[in-house]
Amino acid sequence: MKEELDYLRPRLMEIFTYLHANPEISWHEVETTNYIVELLKQEGFSPIRFKNSTGLYVDVGNGDPKVGLRTDIDALWQEVDGHFRANHSCGHDGHMTMAIGTLLLLKELQQTINGTIRVIFQPAEEKGTGALSVLEEGVIDDLDYLFGVHVRPVHELEDGTYCAALYHGASRLLEGEIIGEDAHAARPHLGINAIEVGATIIEDLRTIHTDPMVPVSVKMTKFHAGGDSGNIIPGNASFTIDIRAQQNKVMDDLAQGVKRVIDSSKLLHKVQIELRTVANIVAAEVDTSAQYLMEQAIIQAAGLSNLRKPVHTPGGEDFHHYAVQRPHLKTTMLGLGCGLTPGLHHPKMKFKQARLVTGVEILTRAVLLALESGHKKEASA
Repeated sequence: MKEELDYLRPRLMEIFTYLHANPEISWHEVETTNYIVELLKQEGFSPIRFKNSTGLYVDVGNGDPKVGLRTDIDALWQEVDGHFRANHSCGHDGHMTMAIGTLLLLKELQQTINGTIRVIFQPAEEKGTGALSVLEEGVIDDLDYLFGVHVRPVHELEDGTYCAALYHGASRLLEGEIIGEDAHAARPHLGINAIEVGATIIEDLRTIHTDPMVPVSVKMTKFHAGGDSGNIIPGNASFTIDIRAQQNKVMDDLAQGVKRVIDSSKLLHKVQIELRTVANIVAAEVDTSAQYLMEQAIIQAAGLSNLRKPVHTPGGEDFHHYAVQRPHLKTTMLGLGCGLTPGLHHPKMKFKQARLVTGVEILTRAVLLALESGHKKEASA
């Protein structure tokens, strides 16, 4: 496998360079999808575009067992050097390169695949809804295992080390509208001050208590009220509340607490408040057998000395919707230590691209081990 990887290395770097230079934001990954489709067709694969969105999947082999590998394909929209543009500052360009590389390596190995390996190129991970869209396509339902991968910053994994599971937290984003009554600044009794309502919400959010052993965060991250005139009490306002918890059950408790706070503010101020969920990402539900297979793949590719314990991170990943929505599915994510600095989502984020080659080997070994595991279970049944 090492020899085949050395042969593929220049091609992988060429693919990464293209993907890095051509980022596209969530749900608009049109040219990214076209590029991957054409590349895979030229390599003899038969990629299938999703019916209802950008993105695609491709199968290698046929029959059971069925093992999946998922990558995300979208970029962030952020300010870079004074200009807003799409930017691959979360590493999805690297994730795509590793997924394509896994397909190319399987081809180079010229190994008969006894079963099916399905590689999924998922849109809109950054919106937290891309996985839900793929679930609607039905391409997950018949899989036994599903693996993912994410590059990790240096404070989580040092360069050249790898972990077999990423325990992302749950995150939920709420947007709200306060509908009160404008008034003259000299006559506050004639209006309902949306700023005062917002202040009450902010203070009461601090009264939400959950299991102290589970990390949580709930806070208002955006509030807008009023216009240019400072002598008008604004009756209307918009706001955003960000909620995070390391476990799904605790996230549900937090959400109920936020609802109580909003209901209380409505009664106290006699005001209308509309609240809606705009993003909802679940916490990781890692399968122990999938994690074990990934550990073995890491040891085979990089050695036991470079295997690290699973990483618990407060960040969110919509990959985990797959396990929560399809409980039969065995999932885990590879954490790739690649010298990533200064951090994920930083406009100047960078990492050592050479580690992508090791990532390809680990992922390839993981999907092959999962097929082998599936056959052993069938034989013993």
